[in-house]
Amino acid sequence: MSQKKRILLIEDEEDIAALIKLQAEVSGYKLHVEVDGINGYRAIEREKPDLVILDIMLPGQNGLDVCRKMKNTPELKNIPVIILSAKGEELDIVLGLELGADDYIAKPFSAKILFSRIKTVLRRGKEAEKVPKAIKFGEFNLEVDRYLLRKGEAIIPMTLSEFGILKRLLVNRGKVLTRNQLLDDVNNDDAFIVDRNIDVHIASLRKKLGPNFQWIETVRGVGYRFQEIRQLEKK
Repeated sequence: MSQKKRILLIEDEEDIAALIKLQAEVSGYKLHVEVDGINGYRAIEREKPDLVILDIMLPGQNGLDVCRKMKNTPELKNIPVIILSAKGEELDIVLGLELGADDYIAKPFSAKILFSRIKTVLRRGKEAEKVPKAIKFGEFNLEVDRYLLRKGEAIIPMTLSEFGILKRLLVNRGKVLTRNQLLDDVNNDDAFIVDRNIDVHIASLRKKLGPNFQWIETVRGVGYRFQEIRQLEKK
């Protein structure tokens, strides 16, 4: 019998914590709750959970500071983080993702949807750290080691910037990436960007991938996400 995944919830609103705790029990997870940022971070250090659910507005120390400390600590930086945020906190969401959070969910929310997202983040795990030599999606095949995108036998012309953005979105399939994250990742791949507007590169990618290509999803006010295949099949 597999061991239950351990989730640490740092949330000061009792009704929300109670809702999440109930769903955790139903979903087969072990949940521990802390109500402020200082004790929450201490619990992360002590317990090293499989995943952290982190509210932004916390007493003692806010969630963004907790996330920043986690991602700057070698033994904690690989623990996945899902941020909870109230509506209208788009800037905080963007900052949280840029600090290294894996996903976010806006309040109010469905507990079932939250745990569906938790399952997705845990399943991704460390897979995103490993970049395969080729990534297939639909009729396309991205040959990572050769910097080529093929549709069947045809080669789709791409700039290095477009290649870098598409590769990063595919490797992080299902995860929201901010524009700054995509820009940083492209720079790390030694791609030369003449136009620093990521939106322009995304528009060009969509055009080259065809009018029916729907997998690059715009997350308003945040960035972009490459949707998972099963999400598309439901549409």
